[in-house]
Amino acid sequence: MSIPMITVVAGPAGCGKTTWICQELQKNAAVENIIYFSPGTGTVPIDQTRLAAEFPEVKVFADGQEMEFFTQLAAAENIYIELGCYLELGVIQQILDNLPYRAIAILPPNLINSEYHPWAEKIVLGADIDTSIASTQVWRGITSSQVCDEDSLQEFWYEITHGAYGQVSRAKGIFEVADGRAIYGDFVAGVPETDFLELDLPRHLEGRPQRFSGIELWGQNLDESAIRQTLEDCYLSEAAIKQYQEQVKQILIEEPIE
Repeated sequence: MSIPMITVVAGPAGCGKTTWICQELQKNAAVENIIYFSPGTGTVPIDQTRLAAEFPEVKVFADGQEMEFFTQLAAAENIYIELGCYLELGVIQQILDNLPYRAIAILPPNLINSEYHPWAEKIVLGADIDTSIASTQVWRGITSSQVCDEDSLQEFWYEITHGAYGQVSRAKGIFEVADGRAIYGDFVAGVPETDFLELDLPRHLEGRPQRFSGIELWGQNLDESAIRQTLEDCYLSEAAIKQYQEQVKQILIEEPIE
């Protein structure tokens, strides 16, 4: 079986691995058969969901879809595998069963003599993250079917990124909000903060959404119970969800068609 060259992208948390892959996908917009796989994310596929929303033509695979991923390799034109920093670099040889690949490391400018340097065929300078902050905890939460009050979510995200629940070095999440949008939050310590980004997905205005949403945090001394409780405090009740959805649908009906 002839397999196209596989590009494996690795680097520290928050350095810009997914962003680099998205930039490559934009450059190759004319390519028809592209595959993306990010192993090790379990039941919280945040990067996969974001990438699938931005590039619906790309075939995106997550944990549990390894067999389907391998059956698609021969027909693919471009193949990208993103290795999270929680995986050992050597695991890629086990995943690919010794198939050849091109190793790309996305690294902050201040990182030298790391494990990525001898591994990578090419090094790309990524975000200037603070590598002095050691992340000893990872907390993941699934929020699928939940709808958040956006103001409460903004306050929760501010608290998360300003030390209210421990020292957070990396935070990312996808959330459903009351007006039917799915929004993406991204925080990296040492990098200028950005606003929530609306994902290019249809507004969900009929009951509880069935698509994925969730959050992932990296840091130290995280108060996981407080994080979980405060996040739950952002959730809207069944009655509130219905009320908001009816209001938004009415607004959309009344908007003039340009």
